[in-house]
Amino acid sequence: MSTSAIKTECMKLSVSERIQLVEDIWDSIATEASDTIGLSQAQKDELHRRVAEHRADPSTAVPWEQVRSRLFPVKS
Repeated sequence: MSTSAIKTECMKLSVSERIQLVEDIWDSIATEASDTIGLSQAQKDELHRRVAEHRADPSTAVPWEQVRSRLFPVKS
């Protein structure tokens, strides 16, 4: 069955059925990806370093609200 035919058939599903289908597909991708796509040792080391740094001084953390306001300033 072609991709176009699959899409046509999927569009015949109800909204709740399509949402469930998307969730099922996403779960299958996540499962496959976790088996095949991993972090490099350098990435793992960096994550561990950052966690250790945060645990040593949690006061250096920036609240999400501050980060969000810097990234997405409110336009007047």
